[in-house]
Amino acid sequence: MARIIAVANQKGGVGKTTTCVNLAASLAANRRRVLLVDMDPQGNATIGSGLDKDDLEVTNYDILMRERSVAEALHRLAPPGYDLLPANGDLTVAEVALMDSAGRERRLRELLQPLLDEYAYVLIDCPPSLNILTVNALVAAHRVLIPIQCEYYALEGLSALLDTIRQIQGSVNRELEIEGLLRTMFDPRNNLANQVGAQLIQHFADKVYRTLIPRNVRLAEAPSHGMPALQYDRTSRGAIAYMALASEMLRREAAAQVNASS
Repeated sequence: MARIIAVANQKGGVGKTTTCVNLAASLAANRRRVLLVDMDPQGNATIGSGLDKDDLEVTNYDILMRERSVAEALHRLAPPGYDLLPANGDLTVAEVALMDSAGRERRLRELLQPLLDEYAYVLIDCPPSLNILTVNALVAAHRVLIPIQCEYYALEGLSALLDTIRQIQGSVNRELEIEGLLRTMFDPRNNLANQVGAQLIQHFADKVYRTLIPRNVRLAEAPSHGMPALQYDRTSRGAIAYMALASEMLRREAAAQVNASS
């Protein structure tokens, strides 16, 4: 059964979508079946996967509104090797429409349920704000992966997100846990980045991934070509870092399974 991971941070510009797209491609390169769900009305994960968000007949809006089936919205992408449920600006309308719907926070969870046996991982790209779309993602997820830029204001955003996670845990999804904190756009020459990174390790210990995602030009260029970095330039530092993250996640999962069975 799939492991559903919401990639979330209420602060924008921390590499959330970059992480979703490149982690999906890296897990697929490790021969895992991956579904990427774009829940951001900006549709950046859709664009970064090579689709024109303005030329889509069926999107997550249609399935959240129960107007079309999940199968009609699903795109199987040969390169980069994962499946995608795309989004565009129509999701903003869904955000408003869902507010008056019964069980509105469980809509995505219900839609994903029939798909879980088909995938090893489902990654959900959340909007950079707390709204009904983000709540849907957190209710559907088993884990939350938090990309964080190592700067002062990022810590304030992290505190707000942790409060949200605790509220979700206490009300509609008791299974929700933190998958890990990922340090993104990291520059080891920056003293503040190193200090904030050390604080994260002090407070969250092994929840902080050892893998660091660097600032990398090729990683930044890849979305404009509609490709993950692994497809655009597999030798780039960004592509190598996300492959390392996928390997670290897989090792953690294997270790957890061993501990659970012993």
